[in-house]
Amino acid sequence: MFGLETLSGSAEAAATVGVVFVEALALYVGYGAITGAVGSAVVRAVGGE
Repeated sequence: MFGLETLSGSAEAAATVGVVFVEALALYVGYGAITGAVGSAVVRAVGGE
């Protein structure tokens, strides 16, 4: 998808780790934003405080 297969062994491994890290960071930030935006409404809807 990103053309990582064209890199040599060590470079491909480092690039794959970097891509996975960036994806994980984006998911962490995205889920945090969603939780902050709608978390309290969901808790109220399911009968929490």
